[in-house]
Amino acid sequence: MVDLTVILTANDLANLPELRELLATQVQMSRAEPGCIRFEAFESQTVPGTFILVERWESQASLDEHRKATACMTVYFPKVIPLVSRVPHVCSVLAGT
Repeated sequence: MVDLTVILTANDLANLPELRELLATQVQMSRAEPGCIRFEAFESQTVPGTFILVERWESQASLDEHRKATACMTVYFPKVIPLVSRVPHVCSVLAGT
C-alpha cells in the first residue's frame, strides 16, 4: 500500500470557491479509479486557504496510473496546480499505532 498526504496552499484566497469545486470533482473521479482505497480532501479551519488530500493506493503501480488518469490530467494538473503551492508527503503508518 502507498499512503500519500498532500498539502495544498491557495496562492490567492479569492480562488477558494473554485478550488473547493475542483477538488470535489477530483475526489469523486479519483475514488472511481482502480486501486484507490481512500481519497479524501479536507479544508483547514485553522489555516485559511489550506487543503489536505489524504490518499491510499493499493500499490505504487496504482498511484502511478492515477497520475496518468483523467482526474489528474483534466482537473488536478491543469486546473488545481496553477492555483496552489503543493507539498506531497509519501507516508508510512507509524509502528505501534
